[in-house]
Amino acid sequence: MKTAFEVYLRTPYRKLTLIKTGVGTEILAAITMRSFVAALVVVTTLLLGERCLARQPSNSRLSEAEIERQIETLLSQMTLEEKLGQLQQLHGIKDSGMHRPGQLEKVEKGLAGSFYHVRGARNVNVLHNATLQSRLKIPLLLAFDVIHGYRTLFPIPLGEAASWDLKAAERAASIAAAEARSAGVHWTFAPMVDISRDPRWGRVMEGSGEDVHLGVELAKARIRGFQGADYSQKDKVLACAKHLVGYGAAEGGRDYNTVDMSERRLRETYLPPFKAAVDAGVGSFMTAFNDLNGMPATANKFILRDILRGEWEFDGLVVSDHNSVEEMINHGLAADKSEAARLALNAGTDMEMFSGTYLENGAKLVETGKVATETINNAVRNVLRIKFRLGLFENPNAPVSAEQEQATLKKPEFLKAAREIAAKSFVLLKNENETLPIDLNKTKRLAVIGALADDKPNTLDWWSGDAHAEDSITILQGLRDFVAAANANLTSPATVTFSKGCESTCDSDKDFPAARIVAAAADFVVIVVGEIREVSGEAGSLSNIDLSGRQLDLVKEIAATGKPYVVVLKNGRPLTITWLAENAPAILVTWHAGTMGGPAVADVLFGAVVNPQWKTPHEFPRSLGQIPLNYDYKNTGRPFNASAPLRDTSRYMDAPNTPLYPFGFGLSYTTFRIDELNLSSERVQNGESVRVSVQVQNTGNRAGEEVVQLYLRDVYAAITRPMRQLKGFQKVALEAGEKRQVEFVVLPEDMSFLDEAWKMTVEAGEFEVFVGNSVNAVMGKFTVEGSTSTAAPTGATTVVTSTQASSAQKNVARLALYLVFTLLALN
Repeated sequence: MKTAFEVYLRTPYRKLTLIKTGVGTEILAAITMRSFVAALVVVTTLLLGERCLARQPSNSRLSEAEIERQIETLLSQMTLEEKLGQLQQLHGIKDSGMHRPGQLEKVEKGLAGSFYHVRGARNVNVLHNATLQSRLKIPLLLAFDVIHGYRTLFPIPLGEAASWDLKAAERAASIAAAEARSAGVHWTFAPMVDISRDPRWGRVMEGSGEDVHLGVELAKARIRGFQGADYSQKDKVLACAKHLVGYGAAEGGRDYNTVDMSERRLRETYLPPFKAAVDAGVGSFMTAFNDLNGMPATANKFILRDILRGEWEFDGLVVSDHNSVEEMINHGLAADKSEAARLALNAGTDMEMFSGTYLENGAKLVETGKVATETINNAVRNVLRIKFRLGLFENPNAPVSAEQEQATLKKPEFLKAAREIAAKSFVLLKNENETLPIDLNKTKRLAVIGALADDKPNTLDWWSGDAHAEDSITILQGLRDFVAAANANLTSPATVTFSKGCESTCDSDKDFPAARIVAAAADFVVIVVGEIREVSGEAGSLSNIDLSGRQLDLVKEIAATGKPYVVVLKNGRPLTITWLAENAPAILVTWHAGTMGGPAVADVLFGAVVNPQWKTPHEFPRSLGQIPLNYDYKNTGRPFNASAPLRDTSRYMDAPNTPLYPFGFGLSYTTFRIDELNLSSERVQNGESVRVSVQVQNTGNRAGEEVVQLYLRDVYAAITRPMRQLKGFQKVALEAGEKRQVEFVVLPEDMSFLDEAWKMTVEAGEFEVFVGNSVNAVMGKFTVEGSTSTAAPTGATTVVTSTQASSAQKNVARLALYLVFTLLALN
């Protein structure tokens, strides 16, 4: 007889995340077949977790079975032309949010399933009314690039990742969802979950950085924020995990460029955040622009059918990226639009964004047998299923309320959250001799230098949603407002003076002398330099990631005055800032911080409100020659050895191997010591966990928060492993002098790797564990004994790790087991 656990794994949800309870299958094996059905209902209901909630929204009026029945009824009524219309996404006008000429006629004929860029009550209701003129009145799915905020703009996703704060990322996405849904938007093309190790790539700003574990956790947090437990709710939107897959590995960091990698690298590094998105219940995916190993992602059956639909059992919607179906002609894969449509449809791209090859060629492709009718039907099912889950069919006559939209946008609590989350995204890279925080009791004349400090348009970035620059508060205004408020409590008021030094692009030094005069008259100088919005984001790749133009010359000019100063970086990527690292007394990375970035910068620089404690999600290289750069490198057969002959070790002859600033690095206005590492056991059996504890002490003179990071290394394995891999992190808030024990649990999943059969495997052998704050770590060792074990099904990726099993989930698991045993007793 199969045990209950074995049968459970063979249900349609066999690849879902299970909470580890410590109860073995030998206990569950006692369940008799007579009690098994009842027990399985309890276990399935309570243990499916987040993905089950997303697949069948808790507040939906329709069950999944009823949704499928209604889909089949609609399909039976639709003409082929109407079916192809459901697979077409038209584009509105981005700036105004309006539809384009001729598009209403397509809607009235049922030849459009979705729009993007159309938003706002007035514009959305025009489309809504046109839909009511169509034969079947199937609702439209309205999408927009709500990447890190709709009207209230939050820090760029890379900045949010620097907070290492999953709740903050979820909160930002939740607010963005509420604002977007109030404006009639159902669907956001976010989160971008691409892993990237090349900061030249402009879209690095849109992701979570270089690390797989951090990327996985942030992907899940953002999906929770956008979708909640039920994305049919009026303050939630459908999320879209993008770009499937490998886009972040574009050769040379050049956008849209080709990608060629081994299946091992694909599965170990680039696929895990997408698998995590499935497990978190994401409703849609977007294909990538790039080709992968010779096959453009939009026509890649291996990714879309074998992995996404097959291994991961995803039943949501797959949309192409903008024009990526037609662009397969440029790739050299398709000879014409008809062939491009055939390749994309047969590969599993359900909806076509922008290009109209499906609508133009679909009927002929079906007629000639090049695309099966059932292929079209399945794609339409995937579109309709999402529309039902969004609740779009429930009240088709309800217009979007302009009053509700205006009441929702820029709520005071939203702006407050934007300020707090922006401050949490900043990374203090250097603070020599406690240059920061600025003390207004000693600083009576504050100078602000740099056009970016007062550049309203550049408070936005390439992906700014529907944010308005006039709503933003600049760094200069944020500093002035802070000083004005502080002056009420100062015996001698402080003043703030400003000089741009040069334009935001800093192509000329003609205004340097004026800036130097302002700086020389000050007690302290804030120099704001970095990147304008146009040089990051999509198609914003760079071959040089130094400070652009004459900005470094401007910093040197101010430094020559001898006045204390801080360099505030506004950037969309890690930059090469070696001179600043060697010479500037203080460096604060603020990324592109959004609507409330100015007040947030003031909160951190003065330190009265915020003590920075956040960490780099991506290494800062010393030079372009080090790129691509990542901390989880492999040792090689000739690892770096400072005492070895120059040519007998893996190293550069003209530079260190190490980055300028490593992954997970960031300073605080206080200091921390992490020591006294203890393991629950130094020898464990295969399949057992290891508890790891350390003592964390705030050794400074003010309260602060540290991000304690746990890394693991499998020293010897059948497949060579990285020197370190992040497996868990915790944020610990401590008062000055306070000491606390922090504990992690290293699960078997954390010790596993993909073997040659693509199964997650734990081998016997030695493991090293490191706990610290990136640069400084304490190390311990443990040994796994016993035969090799399989830790997860084929193609799966570990989702629940040492820090991710929440107390609520554990309580649900305990309750499930209690009810199971109750059923056993009744039998």
